[in-house]
Amino acid sequence: MKQFEKTAFSAAEILLPRPEFLSEAWAVCACDQYTGEPAYWAETDRLVGDKPSTLRLILPEVYLEDADVTDRIAKIQQAMRDDLSRGIFRELHDAMIYVERIQSDGKCRAGLVGKIDLEQYDYSKGSDTPVRATEATVAERIPPRMRIRRGAAMELPHIMILLDDAEKTVIEPLADGKDSMELLYDTKLMQGGGSIRGWLVPAAEQARILKALTALGDSSRFDAGTAPLVYAMGDGNHSLATAKAFYEEWKAANPGADTENAPQRYALVELVNLHSPALEFEAIHRILTEVDAEKLLADMTAALGLTEGASDAAQQFTVILNGKKTVYSVTQPSSNLTVGSVQGFLDSWLKANGGKIDYIHGAEVVETLAKAERSMGILLPDMQKSELFPTVIKDGALPRKTFSMGHAADKRFYMEARSLT
Repeated sequence: MKQFEKTAFSAAEILLPRPEFLSEAWAVCACDQYTGEPAYWAETDRLVGDKPSTLRLILPEVYLEDADVTDRIAKIQQAMRDDLSRGIFRELHDAMIYVERIQSDGKCRAGLVGKIDLEQYDYSKGSDTPVRATEATVAERIPPRMRIRRGAAMELPHIMILLDDAEKTVIEPLADGKDSMELLYDTKLMQGGGSIRGWLVPAAEQARILKALTALGDSSRFDAGTAPLVYAMGDGNHSLATAKAFYEEWKAANPGADTENAPQRYALVELVNLHSPALEFEAIHRILTEVDAEKLLADMTAALGLTEGASDAAQQFTVILNGKKTVYSVTQPSSNLTVGSVQGFLDSWLKANGGKIDYIHGAEVVETLAKAERSMGILLPDMQKSELFPTVIKDGALPRKTFSMGHAADKRFYMEARSLT
């Protein structure tokens, strides 16, 4: 188990638009949202028009497979250089930003922006670094993002990292002192995104934060022989994985370089407390199509020891087959979570037997889709927030599509940036 001398999170050199360039058009939603809704991004483009905006500095993934993606990337990288040269930004040195995001449901989600040390992050399943992925990382999703980061003059994060801070020692104390802090921005967010405010965190508060983060990583809080997990990925898993891959590529190409102070070694992120009342985990259900559904259910029953009916002592889920909903209990789980046991079986079964799987947020949608021939729906329980850290420690990164952290409109909007040059 590798020991680290300091916490992975720290103050950063942060770029913000100067007040005269900040409008409701500046911040746009995370690039990996609304991927099936090109109309959303077309409306975003209309709202932005010619105003300075992060839309010109990111690539919405709805366009990732388009024929002109290479030209889009070149324009993004040029726009970064142009914005830096024409004085769009002010730079904050050794800064942390306390953020209050009013979500679409009216709830306030508090966060803290700074940089994370990529040397202390490993997205591999079973890693023991302080910063870890919570869901499986799909390697194929990294190269397209690498094309953007190579040659990029800056980064803009939609990465949210979770802290298991039940005593609320890190972020929440900042709320009491915000009136004495410098207000950096206060703006509405477009298309139902709510609003956001950010304050500059004073040096004394930064010292308190680092002390509290160090305490969260104290090995005495964890089982003997267990590597402390302080920072668990919430959103932006593949963006952070891309930053890591880019850093490793840069390090290999620059042997002997000063990695401690290299901007490539870090990524700008927002920390959020897992225990924030504004943060809700929602289940992501499964729909199986083009399958022999009866065989699938029989094989799953044998593999997971399924019994009909609910059991308080067992993992359980609901199967929708031939218009009938049946609750099953798992007596032979293969994972700490129901979704892990189910997904592990489905992955191997589909590989051997064929068929398709899709991931659905709404139970009603699954019920409708399951009516089709050769189809079966699986409704999974909501994951409890208290299960996240223990499961990542025990099982490693969870299966992909284990849980969703809120609605698309409430995902992180791009506001801050950091220079990579």
